[in-house]
Amino acid sequence: MPLSGRERERYSRHLALPEIGAGGQKRLKASRVLVVGAGGLGSPAALYLAAAGIGTLGLVDDDRVEESNLQRQIIHTEASLGALKVDSAGERLLALNAELRLEKHPCRLDEENAVSLAAAYDFVLDATDSFRSKALIARACHEASTPYSHGGISRFRGQAMTVVPGKTACFRCLFDEELQEEGSAPEGPPGALAGIIGSMQALEALKVLLGIGRPLFDRLLSCDALSMELRTIPVDRDPHCPVCSAPRKEKKG
Repeated sequence: MPLSGRERERYSRHLALPEIGAGGQKRLKASRVLVVGAGGLGSPAALYLAAAGIGTLGLVDDDRVEESNLQRQIIHTEASLGALKVDSAGERLLALNAELRLEKHPCRLDEENAVSLAAAYDFVLDATDSFRSKALIARACHEASTPYSHGGISRFRGQAMTVVPGKTACFRCLFDEELQEEGSAPEGPPGALAGIIGSMQALEALKVLLGIGRPLFDRLLSCDALSMELRTIPVDRDPHCPVCSAPRKEKKG
């Protein structure tokens, strides 16, 4: 996919980076990323992915915009109240980048659609807020051989990790079945923390798609917003993990 003159101007800061350049920008333009959850984490992630020139962006969410969302879900506005989040977010994303190919999935990710959705994209960004959903995404991405970013926030703590199925530790290597079954929504995260973690997830997606830098493979990045301390915790791949020790299909292309 060649870059137009307008795209060369728009992404001139990327083109000036030796790690990206014209070749990398073309790769981003040809890439397909799925954001699961158009909320606190998905808002900044989707905005930065669209701004970066990702060619196709998919959004999965079956919720509608509520007043309490606006404290942290910056992709939505007061004018969006009552609208489907994929519609509200989609309108904002296309206003930011009219060349974006937007694929809206106004549904809940479940056992029936998770694998097929994951398989249709080059990278999945987990911006959900329950352990059950995160475990489902981990399993679906493993079966589809699609890399993904895990992100989570609760109160003043956030975390992120990046997974390549069959090569790195996965979400379920980190969290066991008992923790998954608790499945409660996070408590009152400040909006700015969602912005930090969601932006990190977007950056991880770009690094994986471009094949640059050192993504958060086999490492969990933990952020304590009260002390503003960041640390990375090594995560070993579990040979008995119920997800990543199972067979998977090789991704084509």
